[in-house]
Amino acid sequence: MAAKMRWYVVQAFSGFEQRVATSLREHIKINQMEDKFGEVLVPTEEVIEMRAGQKRKSERKFFPGYVLVQMEMCEEAWHLVKSVPRVLGFIGGTSDRPAPISEKEAMTILNRLQDNVDKPKPKTLFEAGEVVRVTEGPFADFNGVVEEVDYEKSRVKVSVLIFGRSTPVDLEFAQVEKA
Repeated sequence: MAAKMRWYVVQAFSGFEQRVATSLREHIKINQMEDKFGEVLVPTEEVIEMRAGQKRKSERKFFPGYVLVQMEMCEEAWHLVKSVPRVLGFIGGTSDRPAPISEKEAMTILNRLQDNVDKPKPKTLFEAGEVVRVTEGPFADFNGVVEEVDYEKSRVKVSVLIFGRSTPVDLEFAQVEKA
């Protein structure tokens, strides 16, 4: 990778991020400007949700409306990006002199992408003190209060009222839903 390349944030029509990234890659190839561009990314993370009792993986964009482009900023490269359909422009700097994001910001995003490859996040995040409904297992249809959340193991400790007594129950994320 050339030292002159920096990460820039390009604003795209919401919902068209993937299409903009694909078009951008095609434009780079057609114009033979691979030397001016590095990676083109739509930062997404894999999330796990329960639907009809099934664990489903889906992707969620964590910067909806934005595409990250690693590039060497010059007149031709700037025009190429701006000419891609559904690109609204660059974020940061001025409209004709975009500013790159800092190396630190870029690393934060890239690390988040890498972390997510290793362990997908649950789509629903639980917090201590929140009321949830148990959806399966022996305590199905009971409501309880979240006491602890363990994202590493995708488990939640819920305090359920059974025969007038508060009983801590250890459950998987998949077994509870927000009440």
